[in-house]
Amino acid sequence: MRIGVLLPTFEVGADAAFEFARRADDAGLDGVFAYDHLWPMGSPTRPSLAPFAVLAAIVARHEQLVVGPLVARVGLTGTSHLVEQFLTLEALALRRVLAALGAGDKLSAPENLAYDVVPRGADERRALMEATAIALSPVMPVWFGGGAAATNELARRLGVTINLWNATPDRVRELSATGPVSWAGPVPHDLSATLDALCDAGATWAVLSPQVDVEQLGEWRRTQPETRFH
Repeated sequence: MRIGVLLPTFEVGADAAFEFARRADDAGLDGVFAYDHLWPMGSPTRPSLAPFAVLAAIVARHEQLVVGPLVARVGLTGTSHLVEQFLTLEALALRRVLAALGAGDKLSAPENLAYDVVPRGADERRALMEATAIALSPVMPVWFGGGAAATNELARRLGVTINLWNATPDRVRELSATGPVSWAGPVPHDLSATLDALCDAGATWAVLSPQVDVEQLGEWRRTQPETRFH
């Protein structure tokens, strides 16, 4: 199981994100990810940095870190534009980009409404995810933000990873029986025990929110057998 962190991108300017990425690299973590929101959920007056620009700057600074949005929401831009954003990032960070895609949900609907993003039904958004995945799968790993049964079924049909937000290790184990599963979520009360459980359940990645103690996360990684990271 590889270890990553979400960057603090709900900030004015990218200095905090760059410093967090430096600490993650120094701690020996595997990757950094960026939210794709027009504002932090429920806080429309706060800033939110564009993920691809921040990640492009980070790959120029850190040659080992895997990067990706978590998750890039289809429909915010045209599919061809979203694909080109991923391909441009891939050109800067060869074989270090994860195309994590999401359909969005009612929690992000106010952002779409405020910016006049065309409302789409769930099936149409899944169709956009499928088209994007088909375009990117030959070039980079693809994740689907999972949860809905129809989205999980599509992920399995396409052979892409299901990314679960704050799921239990039992749920990770259940879905891992049918294909790859990654996990992302807030910092658990017992970080080490949760990481152990997720790893044993078959998670390919664990990605923690920006509130995590990066050094503690790095210490957990250093104490694991290297076989757990392949």
